[in-house]
Amino acid sequence: MSFSHRLSILCLFFCLSGPWRADAQKINGLSFVASRDSVKPVHVQSVRNMNANWTALMPFSVLPNLQSPQLWFEQDRQWYGETLAGVRQYYRALKARGIESMIKPQIWVRDGSFSGHIKMQSEADWLAFEQRYREFILPFAKLAQQEGVGVFCIGTELKDFVRARPNFWNKLIVEIRGIYKGKLTYAANWDEYAETPFWPALDYIGVDAYFPLTEVRDPTAATLKAAWAPYVRDLKNMAMSCNKKVLFTEYGYRSVDYVGARPWRIDRNQQPVNLEAQSRALENIVHEFWPQDWFAGGFVWKWFMHLESAGGPEDNRYTPQNKPAASVLARAYAKYL
Repeated sequence: MSFSHRLSILCLFFCLSGPWRADAQKINGLSFVASRDSVKPVHVQSVRNMNANWTALMPFSVLPNLQSPQLWFEQDRQWYGETLAGVRQYYRALKARGIESMIKPQIWVRDGSFSGHIKMQSEADWLAFEQRYREFILPFAKLAQQEGVGVFCIGTELKDFVRARPNFWNKLIVEIRGIYKGKLTYAANWDEYAETPFWPALDYIGVDAYFPLTEVRDPTAATLKAAWAPYVRDLKNMAMSCNKKVLFTEYGYRSVDYVGARPWRIDRNQQPVNLEAQSRALENIVHEFWPQDWFAGGFVWKWFMHLESAGGPEDNRYTPQNKPAASVLARAYAKYL
């Protein structure tokens, strides 16, 4: 029996308490990037202009490398938007204009390595790292409870950490539940969610949805739709077996040729800009998933506070800002408010 099959049985066992409720609205989310500055009305208005009703607030901690337990945060060099005070100010400024938020603490590995490969080399290092992670994340859980934040994410793309230390994660979820009474999720990478063991203890199946779709240079909407079909089937099956909705804790595409080939790539390659491909891919993912009753919504990667200079027609990165993708996504979101 495969691991995913066993997980489906486990989810079914734990989650048959009743059907999940339909949400009044989908989560039309933006991954709102922290800044040195506080949030101003103009920043909030930029979110509203996208027909977004949620943001993901993302305080980062820093790890020197994949084997170091020395996680640091709340340092003098940290940007205001990544501190407890900053996250509180961001949340309140957005909430005052009717925009809800998910708090999503994350780890950035300073040497550029992928956080999913974090793995300590000794039991002593694991224990030290786990304690630092608790010290990082629990204050944000307390803040989320104090402010009435809608969703709290317990971790982001930590595949090897989750695999190696299941008891830690089970205990951490219980500890967070004792602090925060809202909805919980975990941001599993696209190749991780099927084996994440603790979905029964959370409220959403969180997925960072950078699924590989097609090697076509400039895929049509029909090509993208066909490529999504097996993933839609698998995600629906997971949602049904766990009796929990899927939430795209991140999704997005760079404005490049081969937009659907390896959407997770964040390198600074000079791949040719393709604004239309990004627009098409974002419109397609909303049209494929947002109408599904087992799907809660998602947070596009990503939205910057430097509104005039972010993105633009020569930019091949993820943000839709100052690109055709912004208006395309805003129109797609408008259907689900």
